[in-house]
Amino acid sequence: MVNRIGETIARYYLFSPGQIVGVAVSGGADSVCLLHVLLELRSRWELVLKVLHVNHALRGEESRQDEEFVRELAGRLGLSCWISAAPVGEAGNLEQAARQARLEFFRQMVADGVVGRVALGHTRTDQAETVLFRFLRGAGTAGLAGIRPITSDGIVRPLLAVNRYEVEHYLRSRGIPWREDSSNSSLRFARNRIRHELLPQLARDWNPAIVETLAHTADWALAEEEYWERLPVLNEILEDRRDAVLIRADRLRDLPLAAARRIVRKAIERAKGDLRGVDFDHISGILSLASSPAGRGRIQAAGVEARRSFEWLRVARQGLGPDPFRVEITPPATVPVVAASVLISLEIIEGSQSVTSQESVYNSEMGGLDGDLLSGALVLRNWKPGDRYQPVGSTQEQKIKTLFQQARVPQWERGAWPVLTDRASIVWSRRFGPDVRVAANPESRKVLRIRETML
Repeated sequence: MVNRIGETIARYYLFSPGQIVGVAVSGGADSVCLLHVLLELRSRWELVLKVLHVNHALRGEESRQDEEFVRELAGRLGLSCWISAAPVGEAGNLEQAARQARLEFFRQMVADGVVGRVALGHTRTDQAETVLFRFLRGAGTAGLAGIRPITSDGIVRPLLAVNRYEVEHYLRSRGIPWREDSSNSSLRFARNRIRHELLPQLARDWNPAIVETLAHTADWALAEEEYWERLPVLNEILEDRRDAVLIRADRLRDLPLAAARRIVRKAIERAKGDLRGVDFDHISGILSLASSPAGRGRIQAAGVEARRSFEWLRVARQGLGPDPFRVEITPPATVPVVAASVLISLEIIEGSQSVTSQESVYNSEMGGLDGDLLSGALVLRNWKPGDRYQPVGSTQEQKIKTLFQQARVPQWERGAWPVLTDRASIVWSRRFGPDVRVAANPESRKVLRIRETML
């Protein structure tokens, strides 16, 4: 068993030579076994081991005794011990809250440089329970990959090649004590019902090797996910923005369904930070939105909102939207409009330095206003429904909303769209340029030149 664990470490490159490894020890059989096995193997990688323990105070005196057991164990083995007090309230999903608290502590230990890796004691039996649990909840291939041997935040799981029976045999054969968590027998928790009722029934009535079968499913699914993750198209088609992820709807439609599903999942994960609560119907709904001939619409799913506007699909957290802004400006000045990812610069040019007629014509970077025709204070603000003016080149006044539609500006960009006003009216708008009544011309003696630069 020890050799198989060593092979798992080598296969997935769980440790680097000389690395400091924090071993998460709850006091239970799996974590105590993990600690002793790593003690046996540490010379292969010249590891420095530290013991980490999280006390959630969920079981009163029993939790206190678990902490004391771990502290004494570390002392006997000559290892430093780091204890985190992380009480979890009685409301909500206790399992999820406790797990999140532990992971936050472990990640912080890695981020602070106290350890380079944190080793957890999940076994092949835990893997089988996880795969079955996720299958019952409707997980796709990524979910069926189960517990990862190594994660990007420094969490590793060396025991995934051994089952719970082997762990307990290892401990008993060496006379190593461990603690039993009384909550592990409570059928209040879904995972315990799977462990004590469903898996034994499946093994008895359907497949005696159900644990191995489910673990092999995880191995297959993990290999599939690793393959897909390496394909450039999964990243090339996504565009990360400040608070969202954009996807070209037409490119998404042209992909094979398997690739399109993975891209939508990746977009949700990037926007939200995780995939909790995301199911088959959510992915299918977003793909339908991308293929809709209407070119518009929105779907809310698992904490994110997907919106379609023209050829673009935008995935962002629910409730995120630009705040209104209004800034009074005295040129020369430079104003960042973060929500629009643009920098607006206003520069005064007078007399012989005044721009020529060619420079005065608005393009994607520059616009010129006749300073003598402006009245009152200048204000840079966001577009509002009903805003209208007559840009240079237009034969009549138009609603900016109409200009948006003609230029195919996505809905989500409009709320933070910068417009410049004087006391009387709108004198300039991003992309659409100066108002014809105040635009600079070759005879202008004082020109207000406006540039927009992407942040």
